[in-house]
Amino acid sequence: MKNILLPTDFSENSWNAIKYAISLFKETACNFYLLHVTLISYSSSSGDYPLVATQGIIENTLLKQAKTAIKKQLKKCESLTKNPKHNFFTITSYDFFIDSVKNHLKEKNIDLIVMGTKGASGLNEVLIGSNTGDLITQVQCPTLIVPENSIYKPLKEIAFPTDYNIFYQTKVLKEILEFMKLQDAFLRVVHITKKDENLTPYQVENKEMLHTFFTDEKCTFHKITNKKTEEGIQCFAESRDIDMIVMIAKNLNLFQRILFRPTVEEISYHTEIPFLVLHEEFKY
Repeated sequence: MKNILLPTDFSENSWNAIKYAISLFKETACNFYLLHVTLISYSSSSGDYPLVATQGIIENTLLKQAKTAIKKQLKKCESLTKNPKHNFFTITSYDFFIDSVKNHLKEKNIDLIVMGTKGASGLNEVLIGSNTGDLITQVQCPTLIVPENSIYKPLKEIAFPTDYNIFYQTKVLKEILEFMKLQDAFLRVVHITKKDENLTPYQVENKEMLHTFFTDEKCTFHKITNKKTEEGIQCFAESRDIDMIVMIAKNLNLFQRILFRPTVEEISYHTEIPFLVLHEEFKY
């Protein structure tokens, strides 16, 4: 049984992520946990201290509204699935977002977080929102980021960008393999490099390790020449009709280039292709 946490703020993009998760795991036995966090507020005059409010007021207003809304969303979820081994549960809390997520990871034995994200409204704004950015950098749990314009289709092509500067542990490679096996997808390992740039002996060693691990799987290796990593990923994603991009958070330089630096003006994969972010350490 797979345990999946689905944070929701009842927006269209969070609902899109929920639909994507249900479709992606349509053949898998899953416990889906819908989580809505009513965020703790701060008053402008109280500095760093939470806004003072009685528990009764919170319960009767914010939390009551959240519980009503999440029950409606629960019914929508149940109407989407045809798998009798899909179970849905609701969680509402009054907390800081990251603290609430961390509290429920261990309690529910969560295997994966699936979260929607909304694109920026201006050309100079980054595309990963603050909650999503905090989640994938502060919570060491596999996280699938589903952009607002992402439309579910069977998982056939997974891109794995790497600069070969990191030795990947077997644990995270097995997690990639699990997603490949989910719907018999191909893995495309892609290295974005500058012109006339050669691999170091250490990079060659890491590439060979990946070759060895995926030698019996549906996996191919690719080299793209481009000055900008994000542009190279964009070109590759378009040419291969990529369905998902997988990143390892340990590779901070590549991770930041692909997920945090691009803007709407430069690339579009952020608004269309789901990102699977994996961590070598899994801490609740």
